Amino acid sequence: MLPGELALTRGATESLQNLIANYRLLKPGDTVMYGNLDYGSMQYAMEDLAQRRGASVALVTIPEPATRQRVIDTYEQALQRHPRTRLLLLTHVSHRTGLVMPVAEIVKMAKQKNVDVIVDIAQSWGQLDFKIADLGADFVGANLHKWIGAPLGTGFLYIQQARLLDIGVQLGNREHPASDIRARVLSGTVDAAAFMTIPAALRFHSQVGLAERSAGLRALRDYWVERVRDLDGIAILTPDEPGSAGAVTSLRLRGRTTFGANVALARQLADDYGIFTVARDGPVGGSCIRVTPSYFTTPAQLDQLVAVLRVLARR
Repeated sequence: MLPGELALTRGATESLQNLIANYRLLKPGDTVMYGNLDYGSMQYAMEDLAQRRGASVALVTIPEPATRQRVIDTYEQALQRHPRTRLLLLTHVSHRTGLVMPVAEIVKMAKQKNVDVIVDIAQSWGQLDFKIADLGADFVGANLHKWIGAPLGTGFLYIQQARLLDIGVQLGNREHPASDIRARVLSGTVDAAAFMTIPAALRFHSQVGLAERSAGLRALRDYWVERVRDLDGIAILTPDEPGSAGAVTSLRLRGRTTFGANVALARQLADDYGIFTVARDGPVGGSCIRVTPSYFTTPAQLDQLVAVLRVLARR
C-alpha cells in the first residue's frame, strides 16, 4: 500500500457509501451488480447509484449449500448474463452467514471483463489473515471497531493510487485538493479522540500474529460446528472447506425460515440460556441466526451452545 491510498472514516458504512456514491465511470445503460448476502446499506447505495445514473441493477443469489467453486461459477454466470456490468460489489465475509467469498478469484474474473469491484472488508479485516493487496481490488472499505477493537466510529477506505480520480470528491469537499484521497471522506468534525486510539488498538492487536489469531478463531468455529453439523433439523450455512469460513457461521433450524422466527429464537437463546446470537435475513434458503465466537470465547461456552442446539433440533 502506498502513501495516499488510505483515508480514515467513521466506519465501513461511510467508506463504502462514499466509494459507491462517487464512482464516476457508470453510464446510462450500464449495470451495477451486488449479491443477496451483501450488507443492506451497501445494496441500497448501489441501487441509488444506478437510479441516479440511469443504470440497471443485477442481483446475484448465492446458492445453498455454498462452496468456493459454486460461488465463483455463480458470479461468472451472472457476469455473462449481464455483459454491460460496470461495477460489482463484493463482501469478503458476509455478515449474514459468515461465508468467506473467493474475492481474489472473482475480482480477477471481473477485471478481465472491464468490471470494477468495490470490496467490503468490514467483517474480515482483523478476522482473516490477508493483506488488501491480496484481494486485487482497487476500491475497499473497512472498519476498525469489529476485529481490531478500536472504538465505534473508526474505519478507513482504500483507493488504489492510479484509480483515485475515478472516485469523485465527496459532496464538493474543498478541504483537500481533488488529488488527495481525503477529499473522498467527511469534511466536518470527527471524533478525534476515537481516531487517536487507533495506533494503540493496532499495537495491542499485533501482540499475537494475524495468522495465529485467524487460525484460533476458525478453530473455535469448527469446535461447535463439528458437533452439530450432522444433527437432523439443523442446517449450517457456511462450508467447512479451507478458505470459506472464519469465526462467523450461521445456522437455520428446520421450519424456522422467517426473520421473525429467528428473532424469537435469538431472544430465546439469550433469555433462557445466556447465549448471544443475531438473527439475519437474506440467504436464499430463508433467515437464520449468526453465531460469532470471539477471542474471549471458551470451549465450555461453546459446549453450552451445542447442548442447547441438540435440544432445539429435536423439537
